[in-house]
Amino acid sequence: MTLRVLRAADRTATPWKNGGGVTREIAAFPEGAPLDAFDWRVSLADVSRDGPFSSFPGIDRTLTVVEGAGMDLVVGGEHHIVDEPHWPHDFPGDLETYGRLLGGPVANVNVMYRRERTSAEVAVVRGTVRLSAPRGGAVLALALEDGAVLDGRDIGLDRYDALLARGESPGVLRTLGWALVVTLSRG
Repeated sequence: MTLRVLRAADRTATPWKNGGGVTREIAAFPEGAPLDAFDWRVSLADVSRDGPFSSFPGIDRTLTVVEGAGMDLVVGGEHHIVDEPHWPHDFPGDLETYGRLLGGPVANVNVMYRRERTSAEVAVVRGTVRLSAPRGGAVLALALEDGAVLDGRDIGLDRYDALLARGESPGVLRTLGWALVVTLSRG
């Protein structure tokens, strides 16, 4: 098993081309892959104004608002009000997408995965959860609040710190608040 702790303080903010926000990559596979070659990618975005989303052919996305009032996400001409915090919303990354802020800036977790090679399940949890990486896949747990601990490993997570495990189960995550868990399987 491979287990990595990914600290929020170590992430670099990358400004968007349209000037509407910044993204901080949490993890990707293969590691270091450019945006046109990843199998999966998990990032945290700070969105400061309305604007178009980048198109990602062959990619499915899951967006979860973790701060702010939410967005009116227009995907392929259809409106999706994404205003429930901690509620994952799936949509195809190759459809024209536009985001309108509902009440000021938001932060969201963005999971993207190449549908031909990978599948992803996103869940927001609170309390205790057993983390399990599927065979050939990975599991990523992102603390949405301070106070998460991986049992028996003396690993604590503050807000937006993450754990990434490949292989067998890394154990039980106990949270004082919310955490987002992404299970990534090879397609």
